[in-house]
Amino acid sequence: MTSTSPESGHSILIVEDDPSVSQLMRLYLIQDGHSVKTAEDGITAVEMARTEQPSLILLDLMLPGMSGQEVCSTIRKESNVPIIMVTARVEEDDRLAGLDMGADDYIAKPFSPRELAARVRAVLRRTARDEVRDKESGGMLVVDEISVDLDGRTVKVAGSTIGLTPTEYRLLTYFMESAGRTVSREQIIQNAFGYEFEGFDRTVDTHISNLRRKIEAPEGAAKHLSTVYGVGYRFEYAETD
Repeated sequence: MTSTSPESGHSILIVEDDPSVSQLMRLYLIQDGHSVKTAEDGITAVEMARTEQPSLILLDLMLPGMSGQEVCSTIRKESNVPIIMVTARVEEDDRLAGLDMGADDYIAKPFSPRELAARVRAVLRRTARDEVRDKESGGMLVVDEISVDLDGRTVKVAGSTIGLTPTEYRLLTYFMESAGRTVSREQIIQNAFGYEFEGFDRTVDTHISNLRRKIEAPEGAAKHLSTVYGVGYRFEYAETD
């Protein structure tokens, strides 16, 4: 494990077992003004995520001791820290599987260091915008049995607290603010992902599918989120008798 700590508003944890790749990522992120720590295996990564509480995690899928998938799932049970999966797998289904486990974004190997730094900046910007917006708005968002505490950034469905990734949280608050209206994919990307979003088409659908599954899981939860085919999505109030 290696580390450095220049003055920076953001701390990044790189989880990568290839020293040459890890060092390249580390140097470019330091150059971009971040403080960087590294872990070479999954078990160490989980421990460092708990103790260091980084602003963002770059997580390789192929790791010794504990796979990247297991690391992501474990961290997601404890934290909503943004996670970008770094994968050599090029199949779309493999990338979607990473998002399904709780990653917020992905970057495929081989990648250019500039692309990596840009992707990190984009995710951090989205997270920062969420925090500023929540502080300015404060209070609660409530639609039927779903409530979002904007100050505490916590979500309850039918009285049960649920854990969301930063991307899922951003989507839910946008849908709740737009309740009763159909929103297009372009509107979702603009408001929940940002203009710099570079994901592929199914990325948005996968995040929304994961969100739908989570908000419908608690007992007593109603179905609110529906697909409007050829248009986008609609977050509706629950039907009452």
